[in-house]
Amino acid sequence: MSFIDEIKEKVKGSMKTIVLPESTDIRVLEAARKITDEGFAKVVLIGNKDELQNIAGNIDLSDITIIDPATSEKTSEYANAFYELRKAKGMTPEKAEETMKNTIYFGTMMVKQGDADGLVAGSICSTADTLRPSLQILKTAPGVKLVSSFFIMNVPNCELGENGMFLFSDCGLNVNPNEDELSEIAISSAKSWKALTGKEARVSMLSYSTHGSAPLTDMTSKVINATKLVREKAPEILIDGEMQLDASIVPSVGAKKAPDSDVAGKANVLIFPDLNAGNIGYKLVERLAKAEAYGPVTQGIARPVNDLSRGCSSDDIVGVVAITAMQAME
Repeated sequence: MSFIDEIKEKVKGSMKTIVLPESTDIRVLEAARKITDEGFAKVVLIGNKDELQNIAGNIDLSDITIIDPATSEKTSEYANAFYELRKAKGMTPEKAEETMKNTIYFGTMMVKQGDADGLVAGSICSTADTLRPSLQILKTAPGVKLVSSFFIMNVPNCELGENGMFLFSDCGLNVNPNEDELSEIAISSAKSWKALTGKEARVSMLSYSTHGSAPLTDMTSKVINATKLVREKAPEILIDGEMQLDASIVPSVGAKKAPDSDVAGKANVLIFPDLNAGNIGYKLVERLAKAEAYGPVTQGIARPVNDLSRGCSSDDIVGVVAITAMQAME
């Protein structure tokens, strides 16, 4: 059973409601049909029913909830609530009514008002357009300073990490996090790993140096200091750094380069020092190792909202909806 299949089994009993606001995308409609048939979550499409059925063609939408902001009795309620949330920022009632015509804003207000448990978008919209509504409306979770993202990487025929499974972060949002931000990413990632897999996180703070093997620079000192901050903020997390990638995940190399480490050679959560490294790293593993890459999954928002790659398939959407439902259970 694959990682996503395991997640689907875990969430089936809760039947969380996940909004798919980009329903004019045929991939989203295909995913909605698959999710409904598999029965692990309830999906809500945002749009005009006749238009969506025309786009869907032979895809049956008859048993899938479709909400049209132009006719929904909830639109005024959401607009009023959005106005109250944003009036200090210059929002007007008229502008709030207009904003609710945007399906992602409408869907995010569904989550805010408790009419849905999570939202998945990004097959059409940019990451900024997907996440801006959630940061304005849902904001960050209690005790969280920073919203970040991760990928679950599932590498076939691999014994490293957790039998080939890893969490990579941050690969999608924070361009060049400072040491405090990097520590927050590591803490959120350890919690996300535990929530999704039920297994203990072994966190490696990646660098081109292992325990001082290269001369100290601004790049390595950032990772070293971030590791210290995690140990201060969350001493229960098993973490080490700075460490090179091979020392982090290959037992023989870890034993040689960091013999006293509880993480070296066994890491399953890999924290990249910046977005260059994270984005390049996950795509290398996805393409060269033919790994399954699920994400980017966001962490740190008060309610689960997840961004899709614009090149995603309908099966990718299904997988992210399953993960979003799992986050909603937490």
